[in-house]
Amino acid sequence: MRLLRRLGSELGVFVLWLVHFLPMRWIGAIGAGLGWLLYQFGRGHVTRVNLALCFPQMSEAERHALGLKHFRMLGRNAVELSIMVWGSERQLLELIRVEGIEHLHAAHANGPVIALAPHFIGLNMGGIRVAYEYPGTSSIYSRQKNPVLDRIFLKARTRFGEPHLVSRQEGLRSVIRVIKSGKPFYFLPDMDFGMRDSIFSPFFGVPTATITALPRLAQLTGASVVPVITRQEGEGYVVRFYPAWEGYPTGNVEDDVRRMNAFIEERIREMPEQYFWAHKRFKTRPPGEPSPYRREVKA
Repeated sequence: MRLLRRLGSELGVFVLWLVHFLPMRWIGAIGAGLGWLLYQFGRGHVTRVNLALCFPQMSEAERHALGLKHFRMLGRNAVELSIMVWGSERQLLELIRVEGIEHLHAAHANGPVIALAPHFIGLNMGGIRVAYEYPGTSSIYSRQKNPVLDRIFLKARTRFGEPHLVSRQEGLRSVIRVIKSGKPFYFLPDMDFGMRDSIFSPFFGVPTATITALPRLAQLTGASVVPVITRQEGEGYVVRFYPAWEGYPTGNVEDDVRRMNAFIEERIREMPEQYFWAHKRFKTRPPGEPSPYRREVKA
């Protein structure tokens, strides 16, 4: 069975390699079709629950349309992994446009930088571009259970700029070391990692388990926090850097985490179809509160 799974994965990689020869418009269409299938038969349930919690004012039909649009864009991004892995440097630079990089330059000139990169669809494209602009950029990497996929994702993440990838298992000390080395740290702290090092902070009005690592790392390293959001736009992506946060961290962890969540909320409202809704963002609940993802069993 393991051999069959590996052969299936290798076949998928071969198909992905073939896809990268196609025009971008065709790649986008294939990805959108894949996304439609995933929404209908994959993780559409998780997305629908997330959207219901965050946008209760929307009708069910509106949330369905938003979820479908999200998965079509997510599918396109998945197929564009072929460009990330096998596309030319010129292709990638044409595909990924940068705005506001002067904010990153200004912060980097004054010391360590944490690039806050929330989980929008294009975040891997943004990571590639940051590593291209700043060789040696560091980030956290979670190994994939599937060794074939792990190899492909690593190749995509490390093609340009020789980024320093820190395993999630290495802990805070390794992260502090790479931030203090002076290269930007591309940080993705907005997922549910359980209650360890987390507090419940409002996210669209829902108490949400949120790790406190961003203000803690900024405090320990003296790093500036420069938010960066990558938007899927037309046939490409736009990586937008924002000004470094002033007066951050404040020393009040609850306020600092709430500021991060509020910023992410604002960006989501600008492009709600592009946040990573397929993740169980509200999986960890306060004591006694059931998981919202539990399906009701019909009698």
